Amino acid sequence: MNYRHSFHAGNSADVVKHSLLIALVRALQEKQGALTLIDTHAGCGLYDLGGEQAQRTGEAADGVQRAFADRNPLLDDYRAAVRAVNVAAEPHLYPGSPQFLAQLLRPQDVLILNEKHPEDARALRGAMRGTPAAVHERDAYELWLAMLPTRTGRGVVVVDPPYEQTDERVRITATLAAAHRKWAHGVTVIWYPLKDRATHQRWKDDLRRLGIPKVLSVEHWLYDSDRYGLYNGAGLFIVNPPYAFTQALPPLLEALRSALAPDGHLGEITADWLDARS
Repeated sequence: MNYRHSFHAGNSADVVKHSLLIALVRALQEKQGALTLIDTHAGCGLYDLGGEQAQRTGEAADGVQRAFADRNPLLDDYRAAVRAVNVAAEPHLYPGSPQFLAQLLRPQDVLILNEKHPEDARALRGAMRGTPAAVHERDAYELWLAMLPTRTGRGVVVVDPPYEQTDERVRITATLAAAHRKWAHGVTVIWYPLKDRATHQRWKDDLRRLGIPKVLSVEHWLYDSDRYGLYNGAGLFIVNPPYAFTQALPPLLEALRSALAPDGHLGEITADWLDARS
């Protein structure tokens, strides 16, 4: 499945991912100790919702536009972060994860971004100008392991690939296993598109076999049954989520479900522990 972000910026998956990313980092920042934030597949950093690629799919209409039409205060932080990169009240530009992370930085925090595609890396450097972010242009999985353990002790690694390669899930699984051996207490966020339940279940079984104790699976299924070969939603695996985050998660997920429910569908957002024993 090819998921180049310029075609999908601001869709429902982005709203869920970025809302949860804000909540996760803020929960970790309840402690004063410094954080290192690492984005292994950072992309361009900023996307034009009026551009040809975004307009071709029109997915922002069912994502960021629904979030802005909603009035639930639990989405205020998300909306504020999107407005921060726009001059007008309604969003015409959409921030990628690097921009969300940069807005969350405290003076003691560190932001490390990586993008392997040369054109996207150039765009990323331009989008992040004026921020303290360090931008790398390396293989994402090599950088993931090279940066661990983080110098600050605590940190978050965000893994958000386009799933262009057929072995993407295999590489993620193998690298996560190696990363956990180096940095067992670290927080890792892995984003993935949901195509069909059977394929996804096999990947979850592979991750269970790694024996990592605390992995939270958050899934946003847009439809009650699979639309084979098409995009059905997206999810996050979150390794070692902090207690403050998991406690605040249920009302946030309900707010997102309500805001993003497609016409004629209830939609579903679930959060379950990926129990290695099951």
